[in-house]
Amino acid sequence: MAAKRVLISIDERLLARIDRLCDQRGLSRSRYLAQLADTDLLSGTGPGADPSVSAALAALDALVAEAGRP
Repeated sequence: MAAKRVLISIDERLLARIDRLCDQRGLSRSRYLAQLADTDLLSGTGPGADPSVSAALAALDALVAEAGRP
């Protein structure tokens, strides 16, 4: 399957942690993130599966949307 290039934003500290882990495991950043996403998608669950987490994520989304208003 052909790979697509995407642009994402990640906190600098998180990116540094990801890069250190990739170096330790001998993986490229792209390969690690693709594996992580694939594992999560195949699991059929995620943080939003828990109703309390889903509600918290919705509340965060609302706060972010409100903060972006002029």
